[in-house]
Amino acid sequence: MPAIEHPLPQQDVLQAFLALDTPPGFKAELIEGEIVVTPPPDGSHETAFSLLARQFFRKAAVDVDLSPNKGLITPRGRYIPDGTVSPVGHFENAGSWAPTTGVLLVFEVTSTNPHKDRGPKRHGYAAAGIPCYLLVDRGEGKVTLFTAPQGEDYITRSQVEFGKPLDIPAPFSFTLDTAPLR
Repeated sequence: MPAIEHPLPQQDVLQAFLALDTPPGFKAELIEGEIVVTPPPDGSHETAFSLLARQFFRKAAVDVDLSPNKGLITPRGRYIPDGTVSPVGHFENAGSWAPTTGVLLVFEVTSTNPHKDRGPKRHGYAAAGIPCYLLVDRGEGKVTLFTAPQGEDYITRSQVEFGKPLDIPAPFSFTLDTAPLR
């Protein structure tokens, strides 16, 4: 007789998720009711992350903090973006999981679950009201900036192929150089 799946109530899934003990370097997220565990990133992923971090620190018109792997509570789950850009000191007294209020931008660099970054996580960030979502899609060779969240999606989208410049709006107000991503 085949196994029968019995979905757990959302509260039970959340409790199971919060009790997880992942191996060092792995990250666990709760994305639309599904627990997703991701292995440590590869070198290309980390190089893309570093490229973005350097440009936000050097070029942004305002001083910001960039938190790698900060746990965020969204209406659609518990997400850990590759990078969370916020005002300086924003997460000073925050716990492992923080509300998204005040977050200026999140970014993801695709890896083992690119479909999660392209759809469900984009929708979760929009539902949370995060003003900007920057997606570095290594599989597609493109960088996409989603802005103006409305409901569970963004209404504005700017996309360039690796190698082309991408304007990042205020409060950052700089042009992202994507050439090193090629």
